[in-house]
Amino acid sequence: MIRKTVLLTALSCALAPAAALAADAQRPEVEAAAARLQHQVVEWRRDFHQHPELSNREARTAAKVAERLRAMGLQPKTGVAVHGVVAVIKGGLPGPKIALRADMDALPVTEQTGLPFASTATAEYRGEKVGVMHACGHDAHTATLLGVADALMAMRDKLPGEVMLIFQPAEEGAPPPEQGGAELMLKEGLFKDFKPEAVFGLHVFSSVQAGQIAVRGGPLMAASDRFSITVNGRQTHGSAPWNGIDPIVAASDLIGTAQTIVSRRANLSRQPAVLTFGAIKGGIRYNIIPDAVEMVGTIRTFDPDMRRQIFADLRNVAEHTAAAHGATATTDIYEKDGNPATVNDPALTARMLPSLQAVVGKDNVYEPPLQMGSEDFSLYAQQVPAMFFFVGSTGAGIDPATAPSNHSPKFLLDEKALDVGLRALLQVSLDYLHGGAG
Repeated sequence: MIRKTVLLTALSCALAPAAALAADAQRPEVEAAAARLQHQVVEWRRDFHQHPELSNREARTAAKVAERLRAMGLQPKTGVAVHGVVAVIKGGLPGPKIALRADMDALPVTEQTGLPFASTATAEYRGEKVGVMHACGHDAHTATLLGVADALMAMRDKLPGEVMLIFQPAEEGAPPPEQGGAELMLKEGLFKDFKPEAVFGLHVFSSVQAGQIAVRGGPLMAASDRFSITVNGRQTHGSAPWNGIDPIVAASDLIGTAQTIVSRRANLSRQPAVLTFGAIKGGIRYNIIPDAVEMVGTIRTFDPDMRRQIFADLRNVAEHTAAAHGATATTDIYEKDGNPATVNDPALTARMLPSLQAVVGKDNVYEPPLQMGSEDFSLYAQQVPAMFFFVGSTGAGIDPATAPSNHSPKFLLDEKALDVGLRALLQVSLDYLHGGAG
């Protein structure tokens, strides 16, 4: 369970007095916009939830987003990084440039929430038919940013500066060998002609109670790397294993031994790390020992040296454990496809902290521990100062420690998160734009 902690002294001390005064209370225009848009944002979110689409397949979602932006008077650019949608709100007054990002893709998860607007969508993933669900809350992010866009457009004449709206596909990762997500958006020149001074994003989070916000300066979420290991044996009849080489037994031994990489070789006193196997596939019939077993998984780290050492240790364990069984192993670690750690700019986070506190109250904004989840928002944060924060999604009376987590088929969003997310992202945007860069 995420525990409330006292915000770092350095974070508090870095607060600029002017920023603190500006954000003592929620802006009246934020209150008015939230009241006006509350039902609309819920409606948008439920529509997206009922019609989820996998990474790089967000055609309907992108079309709906573009349609609603045009109805607001914007001229969105579509087809960015396959299905991305980007629009720029130009205020009537001079001022800074900022960017706001929401992700749009769903997951290969069969929904089990029982909601009246639950997804019944299916798709193909890794060669198999799967259910599709917004099990991570990206439907909420998309609807929230649409609400913020509507609010900003309504006050555009008196708005200082410019705001880039980024509706991003494939945050969960494009299916190999495709490219996608933040990396492809940046590669295609997202910030080439519009370089923001700051970029903001949010994520609904089951480990945070609805009505609360969690944020921290510096490292927030882990780097992630995907790996695959293929153990090659020799097929034979299940009644005569001595005539072949059993890759299933070798793979089982490999998985168990690989757990010692983090528990016995990684220096966890430096930073946390995780090595997880997410899928194993081998064989098709009960009485046939197959030729090969494929395993896929993820590595999560914060420290670059630990990351490299875990890569080396995994290859070593795979090769030698397989060899001990007379098999061979091929290990692929897709370093170029991974996300770096998500690091919030400390000064920007300190400056915008009062904005978040103005929305839910000081007692409801706290610093979470490091999160082993990963986000490709981290790639934007490598380009410009960034702040990413968590909005609570677990309803009253439910313990966030035991609530179905993000990526669960029972992940259940309390729609209060939509109201808090809208208010927080709008308040942050207006405070920054009106306060300039200093």
